[in-house]
Amino acid sequence: MRLFSATLATETNTFSPLPTSLENYRESVFFRAGEHPADAPRMCTAPLFVARARARQEGFELIEGSCFAASPAGTTNRADYETMRDEILGQLEAALPVDGLLLGLHGAMVAHGYDDVEGDIIERCRAIAGPKCVIGVELDPHCHLTMKRVSNADIIVLYKEFPHTDVVERAQDVLDLVLATLRGKVKPVMSVYDCRQIQSYPTTMQPMRGIVDRIMAMEGKNGILSVSIAHCFPYGDVPEIGTRVLVIADGDKKKADALATQLGEELVGLRGKTAPQALGVAAGISEGVAFNDLPVVIADPSDNAGGGAPSDNTDILKHLIEKNVESACLGPIWDPIAVRICFDAGLGARIGLRFGGKIAPSSGQPVDAEVEIIGLKRNAWQSFGPTQVPVGDCAAVRIGGVEVVLISKRTQATGLELFTNVGIDPTQRKLVVVKSTNHFMAAYGPIAKKVIYVESTGPLPRDHRKVPYTKAQRPIWPLDEDAKPRGLIY
Repeated sequence: MRLFSATLATETNTFSPLPTSLENYRESVFFRAGEHPADAPRMCTAPLFVARARARQEGFELIEGSCFAASPAGTTNRADYETMRDEILGQLEAALPVDGLLLGLHGAMVAHGYDDVEGDIIERCRAIAGPKCVIGVELDPHCHLTMKRVSNADIIVLYKEFPHTDVVERAQDVLDLVLATLRGKVKPVMSVYDCRQIQSYPTTMQPMRGIVDRIMAMEGKNGILSVSIAHCFPYGDVPEIGTRVLVIADGDKKKADALATQLGEELVGLRGKTAPQALGVAAGISEGVAFNDLPVVIADPSDNAGGGAPSDNTDILKHLIEKNVESACLGPIWDPIAVRICFDAGLGARIGLRFGGKIAPSSGQPVDAEVEIIGLKRNAWQSFGPTQVPVGDCAAVRIGGVEVVLISKRTQATGLELFTNVGIDPTQRKLVVVKSTNHFMAAYGPIAKKVIYVESTGPLPRDHRKVPYTKAQRPIWPLDEDAKPRGLIY
């Protein structure tokens, strides 16, 4: 038995001011065949990683293709996408014959000329590998679950958790189902229900916590092989944006249809009820300061690099400085130039520094302040589940009672190391401001005495009616208040 695995992934914010090129992939995940590190999976590479570990014990041969992934940003350059795609397709063709494919994709990647990158890849893989090849795909739940990819794959499994702490477990599920199919133990059939809504679904809080627990309990029982909820990525302007439910059953399409419909209708009934309330900057900071325990974690999802934002908006920072807030730390602000200046000045130096507010009008105005450089670290990283996320060279500066972490590799806040790298203990600060939507909850949730969501003027508005879609199929809620679910579409 021969399986081929590869990765090509990013999450594309089609409204982002930051274009994505081959250099962005080189800065993140850029491994040619056989080069993937042995210590842990990287962004979207878990299918290859788990297959490598299990190949010998499961009795199959794994042919490793290239793995390319970039941090979320704007649309990928067309020529660069085609170069990476064609390299992987060429590797697949050279590996023939293969019995199965394991593709680690994101699900919300867009390249110029390709609104459905993953559909394009899967369709081309199918044409090369043939109709009998079993194609298994792992996707991020912030994906666009298009009909092209569903019709060309045999098995699609999405992470269930947001924050995405179950990437490896879901890759194991993909491999298990591909192997079971090849061995004739199961006959997967897929059903998809279209809710016609754009919404956020954090699984660290109710009602999504309970829904995820229930669907996990359903799997492996009564002929249900897998259940996935495609949250959608709200900042990708593509035709098939929207929440969809995917159910895979063992040979029983009616059973899959019934469960997909049941879960889809439940999600429709939860419109506007799954995401936390976001406060204005002044109200959010005031509430945090008034709380009588520490730390209070304040999230800035509007400037989340994990959604394609620059992560250099200064709204909250300026408010903290103006109000003379004490015992506050904030991060990350992406500003490689400011980081270099801090290294040049040295630890302990007091300098006039201009930072943040660089990339776009949504970044706000830069901060001009006399700062003390209190921390420096080269080639730093932060944790996110089993993976290490590079933040590059980073510097911490203090302005009055506020400490700010500046980074040179753009990313969102995920692990406590973002602060501890540069000598800041977030458990001992009154306010901990993190630029992230919900991934921060894996590490910061356990230490937080209170979590407050604040909406800055960053480029990711929480009210999706403010997003200037032009391609999204209409009607869809909340853009159209009376939008009805489309129901079963596959």
